[in-house]
Amino acid sequence: MRSGSSEPPRLYRIGELARLAGVSPRTVDYYTGLGLLAPAKRSSGNYRLYDDETLARIRRIEHMKAQKFSLEEIREQFSILERVSPDEEITRKLADLQTHLSQLERDVKELEPVLDSLKPQQAKRLFRAITPQTAACVEALLLLLGKSSLM
Repeated sequence: MRSGSSEPPRLYRIGELARLAGVSPRTVDYYTGLGLLAPAKRSSGNYRLYDDETLARIRRIEHMKAQKFSLEEIREQFSILERVSPDEEITRKLADLQTHLSQLERDVKELEPVLDSLKPQQAKRLFRAITPQTAACVEALLLLLGKSSLM
């Protein structure tokens, strides 16, 4: 529940949660079985009930899957971030940042053969044509990936 809110959190049964998230109920069950999702509570009839944070989490999972992350990679990222902070908002922002950085790393790996084929003068012209921040990010990612600098 968000701080400052006096109304109780909205709870959803699997079918409603799935519809709102744009996935099938079977997907919700699957993610729950993998430990990517957890019900907020159980109803008196023993139905699993999920909250808005779970809805946001499903959307993050689907976004990461669209960026070609495996479910195992997604689970690892969530696990790491949950150890950092139990606050869902902070976890969401960290997950978004981690997703973005991982996507940048993948993009740099795809560019690597092209960058490697550049002659020194071409590489210098390329790095002058892009913003200093972009050049610094590419250089840093290449160094982190164990590649030598292009400059």
